[in-house]
Amino acid sequence: MGGNEFRFFLSCDINLPVTFRIERLEGCLPNPPAEIDSLTGNRNAEIFVECTLHIDGAPFGLSTKTRLEASGCPYCWNELITLSAKYRDLTSRAQLAFTVWDVSCGNGNGLVGGATVFLFNRKKQLKTGRQKLRLWPGKEADGAIPTTTPGKVAKHERGEIERLERLVNKYERGQIQQIDWLDRLTFKTVDKIKERESITSENSHLSLVVNFCSFEHRVVFQESGANFFAPSPVSSTNELVTVWDPEVGRTNPSEHKQLKLARSLTRGIIDRDLRPSVIERRSIHGILKYPPTRALTGDERQLLWKFRFSLMSEKKALTKFLRCVEWSDVQEAKQAIDLMGKWETIDVTDALELLSPVFESEEVRAYAVSVVERADDEELKCYLLQLVQALRFERSDKSRLSHFLVQRSLSNIEIASFLRWYVAVELHDPAYAKRYYCTYDMLEDSMMRLEAGVNQDEDGFKLWQSLVRQTELTAQLCSIMRDVRNVRGGTQKKIEKLRQLLSGLLSELTYFDEPIRSPLAPGILITGIVPTESSIFKSALHPLRLTFRTASGGTCKVIFKKGDDLRQDQLVIQMVSLMDRLLKLENLDLHLTPYKVLATGQDEGMLEFIPSSSLAQILSEHRSIVSYLQRFHPDEDGPFGITAQCLETFIKSCAGYSVITYILGIGDRHLDNLLLRDDGRLFHVDFAFILGRDPKPFPPPMKLCKEMVEAMGGAESQYYTRFKSYCCEAYNILRKSSNLILNLFHLMAGSNIPDIASDPEKGILKLQEKFRLDLDDEDAIHFFQDLITDSVSALFPQMVETIHRWAQYWR
Repeated sequence: MGGNEFRFFLSCDINLPVTFRIERLEGCLPNPPAEIDSLTGNRNAEIFVECTLHIDGAPFGLSTKTRLEASGCPYCWNELITLSAKYRDLTSRAQLAFTVWDVSCGNGNGLVGGATVFLFNRKKQLKTGRQKLRLWPGKEADGAIPTTTPGKVAKHERGEIERLERLVNKYERGQIQQIDWLDRLTFKTVDKIKERESITSENSHLSLVVNFCSFEHRVVFQESGANFFAPSPVSSTNELVTVWDPEVGRTNPSEHKQLKLARSLTRGIIDRDLRPSVIERRSIHGILKYPPTRALTGDERQLLWKFRFSLMSEKKALTKFLRCVEWSDVQEAKQAIDLMGKWETIDVTDALELLSPVFESEEVRAYAVSVVERADDEELKCYLLQLVQALRFERSDKSRLSHFLVQRSLSNIEIASFLRWYVAVELHDPAYAKRYYCTYDMLEDSMMRLEAGVNQDEDGFKLWQSLVRQTELTAQLCSIMRDVRNVRGGTQKKIEKLRQLLSGLLSELTYFDEPIRSPLAPGILITGIVPTESSIFKSALHPLRLTFRTASGGTCKVIFKKGDDLRQDQLVIQMVSLMDRLLKLENLDLHLTPYKVLATGQDEGMLEFIPSSSLAQILSEHRSIVSYLQRFHPDEDGPFGITAQCLETFIKSCAGYSVITYILGIGDRHLDNLLLRDDGRLFHVDFAFILGRDPKPFPPPMKLCKEMVEAMGGAESQYYTRFKSYCCEAYNILRKSSNLILNLFHLMAGSNIPDIASDPEKGILKLQEKFRLDLDDEDAIHFFQDLITDSVSALFPQMVETIHRWAQYWR
């Protein structure tokens, strides 16, 4: 549905009984107690609600009563009431009258109060959602027009409570956007205001809370058998009259017929020789530049279909052409598939778009897989995570895509290992567990059938067992973490317990019976853990820092976490690695540090350990970044007393991560998750907030603190100018690959990664905005230079950073 369309139901078409729910009675009963409970001292009132429908001021049908409720304030029924009248029977002035009775009163006067409410609002739309009706004490509900017992509070009497309740009602109907963290704060404040108002209010009113039934679309009043074509009565006043068009949302038969004729098979002979004019060619060229997230209008789809034959030599046009096909039309779909086979072969980037949820045709998805098959192993590893997620959008469990991934794994043990882990993590998703189990079984069966000699003289059984032992290793590490966490005392005692376990009860982890392929780097065989070089980080989750021996005689260090979802970090690092590859293909090496991350479960995983120090620690111990680098790379003749190569490395890595964190919308940046290596490489860790989310208010476009600028010689130095030049160059290079990055994120739309799953469409649009595809390269350079200036001069993040340091100190 387009943003300018309004879909609705007509009340005369709804053949359902009028239904609503009586929820509760709020406030204190005014009458004196008739009978006192000997235990609690409270009055045992027995309350019920009588509901009557009134049509044009007269009762319609029999009254309906709720059950007796004697639970005390607030009296809660939460009872569904269904009337004999149907929505099609209602008029625009239909009312519901609610009268509350107390049968515990012995004097026969059990009337508590009444209220009346119209079922349609002033715009002739059926009211939905929760309605809070103020009762008129001692009055029976009056269904006359005008009524003497209106449940709606008069405008001049409305206060803050009434305003907040109207907003809450809009929120529950979905008319106000949901923002989890802000909603929690808001509702806490609303509750406090209500509590304060109830204490200070001298005249507390009784209110009845009723919840009206909701429909998929709004319901607009229309009498049965009304003549839509009868002329409207001419009004003598200037009052605005609302007229409902019953044709809204329906297909225009004339346009539909014209579209069918324009796309008929007999037109193919004529269209084959058509060539676009200069203006049409310019329009088509603009359409082909659209990002993959942009939907085509009806005219744009018609234009591409009309000149489909002349576009077959342009490979960039295929994905746009397939978007304009009416796949529900069997003949048109068949013609499109025939043309697809004759089209100029597309790139892998565009093939990834065809694997997105937008394209459901099995033939189209199979064609996309045939293109992806041309990618070499290194390129395939860059997209493997997304291709596993794309299995969600396939039509069958044993699809062409799943067969391709399994077959490719048989010739590359690294792809096999990562595929197995990516699939294993998805087995916990109940909606798609069956599909991923099927892929897992296909991988296991195929590997077990491999003959010896195909992969370094190892047969398929041994290869598969080497992967299974990875899971056994992570299970043992989880057990160790549980034991270590249960140790009372500080971090040092936990470290001693860890080393004691590795040397004693779990000594088999010191030297493995057989080498295990490292989950992070399956090409490396690890033979055991070095207890004396293993430790624990001082953190709430107590992650392990483990040193593994390798079969080649070296060591490799990893971090193992339990209790933290690493899937989002895994995605971000994959993007950093991909962007690093794209930049290097353009001969721009920015000395990035795409350390390895692997989620081995929904709340566990491994990370490569990179020796480094946080900027917070460096500034605390060395006072400046330059002083720290002078310690490792001193040079009296070099800039600022350090080697030129070290400073260049620092400047380039700062530029690379400034651009990447801006594009990906990385949030929660502070000096504790910016790390610096001895050789001058700066890199970021901890990606709990992406795509524009940030727990801190008013975050800068990118994290560029004054200490980093000072290390480059200040904002007026030649080195800072070089930094800005690297930023702009990298930004324009990555803009050229925006379609690839957007396609990869679109394939993650169905994943359970928090910042994507909350609103996939919005997240991808935010990512698209960061590329500023509306600008040419020169304008993009000016835009990014302004971003850098805004980030450096932002005052509020400096205040937040200071507060963060204080918090870390007192912690």
